[in-house]
This record gives sequence, C-alpha cells and structure tokens, in this order.
Amino acid sequence: MAEEGSAVRRRRLCLACQHRFTTYERIDEIPLYVIKRSGHREAFDRSKIVAGVRASAKGRPVGDHRAEALAVEVEDTLRLQGPEVTTEQIGLTVLDELRRLDEVAYLRFASVYKDFADVNDFQREVTELRKGTAPKQH
Repeated sequence: MAEEGSAVRRRRLCLACQHRFTTYERIDEIPLYVIKRSGHREAFDRSKIVAGVRASAKGRPVGDHRAEALAVEVEDTLRLQGPEVTTEQIGLTVLDELRRLDEVAYLRFASVYKDFADVNDFQREVTELRKGTAPKQH
C-alpha cells in the first residue's frame, strides 16, 4: 500500500535486462459532476463541502480531520447515486451527515442551505431535530 491506501506499490523485474523498478497502481475514478440549479454542469469539488462544514462548525468541537472525513463520506454516498448529482442531493447529504456529527453545525448549515427567513424557521428545525426525524426538504 502507498499514498495512504490510494495506490498499490509493486516492485517489478525486467525479464530482458534484469533491472528492478517500481510501479504504482491507482484507481481511475469516474468523474462526478454536479448539476447546478441553473442547469450548469461542473466537476464535483470536495473542498467546497469541507469549507461549508468548517464554516458551520466554527467554534464547535469539530476538527479539520472530521470535516474532511465528513466530506469524503458525502462524496462516497453521492457516487453511489450515479455520475451526476444535483446541488440539492449534495445539500441534503451534507445535512444528514452533519446531523450526526454536531447539531449546532447542522442548524448553522441548514440556516444557509434552506435560506431561513426568521427565528420561526430555526424553531421548526430544532423541533424536527428533537423528534429525531429526517430533515425536511425545502
């Protein structure tokens, strides 16, 4: 194993000259694309999720490592849905993961993602959190 498990390192031998050399085998992933609300299509960028999670978890006991791990989990979940995902699918998946990680960070992210207009929106979301039900789509 090499590169933190993302590659396999192999030592080889040239049968012609007996020279030893190293090769690395890596998975060639199928690209994941995001369909924006405008219909524009762009490559998935995990760093955007990390930035959003860090912003929503600012001042909370959620370290950078956990934000990175959450982003990887979100990407893995999205890849199972196909080569193209919508921004809504991304947002709901992030909310689902944040809900398990930190409820305050969840509420902060939800307030931006769901475009809360007033304190009633926060109260409704807190009520849903206390019930333990899945987050409502907006």
